[in-house]
Amino acid sequence: MPAFAKAAAVLGLGALLLAPVAARAQLLVVGNDEKLVWDDAGKAVNKPPGNDTVTILDIAKPTTPATIATLKLENTVVGPPTNLMITPDERLALVANSLHWVDDGNGGWKGVPDTKLYVIDLKAKPIALIATVDVGKQPSGLAISRKGDLCLIANRADNTVSVLSIAGSEVKLIDTVALAPAGAPNQQLSAVAITPDGKQALVVKSAANSVALLKIDGQKVSYTNYDMTVGVFPYNVQIPPGGHIGIVNVNGGSGASDGQVDTAAIIDMEAAPPRVIDQVVIGDGPEGLAVSPSGKLAISVILNGNGNVPKAAFFHHDHAYLAILKIDGKKVTKVGEAPVGQLAEGIAFSPDGKYLYVGNYLDTDLAVFRVDGTKLTKVGANIKTPGQHPASMRGSTP
Repeated sequence: MPAFAKAAAVLGLGALLLAPVAARAQLLVVGNDEKLVWDDAGKAVNKPPGNDTVTILDIAKPTTPATIATLKLENTVVGPPTNLMITPDERLALVANSLHWVDDGNGGWKGVPDTKLYVIDLKAKPIALIATVDVGKQPSGLAISRKGDLCLIANRADNTVSVLSIAGSEVKLIDTVALAPAGAPNQQLSAVAITPDGKQALVVKSAANSVALLKIDGQKVSYTNYDMTVGVFPYNVQIPPGGHIGIVNVNGGSGASDGQVDTAAIIDMEAAPPRVIDQVVIGDGPEGLAVSPSGKLAISVILNGNGNVPKAAFFHHDHAYLAILKIDGKKVTKVGEAPVGQLAEGIAFSPDGKYLYVGNYLDTDLAVFRVDGTKLTKVGANIKTPGQHPASMRGSTP
């Protein structure tokens, strides 16, 4: 190559290296429920509908999230805080609404199973709702494959999993998989997680005290008829990036604290068939659950007897807390705790795993933590979300 050509090549390479690279968005999707609170006796107080929202936050500046969109969409705190998710390409946010508020006939309100999945276009300017898809009854936990072409939804009121295809901005219901015979008692399917290779999924059956195994072949999903008993009233499930284990929050009650210690069940996903290999004591009332992008850390949100229980109860506390779980291969160990606010629910890591966000439902705010190994350090004051009760939250990282 002539000398001038070599120089030009070097200059061209330098120009490429110096050229601006399109920054990957760093987003959180938050579902806010303005219809439900609890009185001092732990009794639900149902308010009129019409004020729920879904908020999109930009966390490019990790300690100061910025609201970039607020959509008036019905959302509920009833159920595990995993009813929403962002696609891997950050093109869409999918939000399932579990309950629809209706007149109870006595001058008040009540929730009945809904069937709506909202499809939100995150690339639109402004961000907008572009479709509503009918799925199963009381859609609760939601998971999207790492490839981004498949979504599974656990339907809490009809023992089914909705299977949806994702192609660009189009989301379609393509199948419904029954996880119990017709007419069987309601097993309350509450949460679902897909393995990183997209070949299997775990579905929580809260009322059956078990987790079901699904087989996935492309976009064909089938029930293996294999369930694992994991403990009383499991509620949430996540699978770390390595895919070697599943982690299940076992609530021990019915979606609230009861003063008794609860566990995280550890499932060996590499065994044939998968099976529970450990129970890790984590605290009273685990609900929210998130795994770091590195797969070395899991955080479980522990209700800790606050928010939706009587204040006079022996197990009442003024705040929830985070159970910090270290993941070392298939060994999971609780290594610490960090206090959060009242009725903490949604939880999400930043894409780089350096920050953690927690929604405090009754405090109407978000807490931000810096992550350093297994240590969580609170960053500044909580970020107020006036008039918005954060019921669920997920980020660009599941």
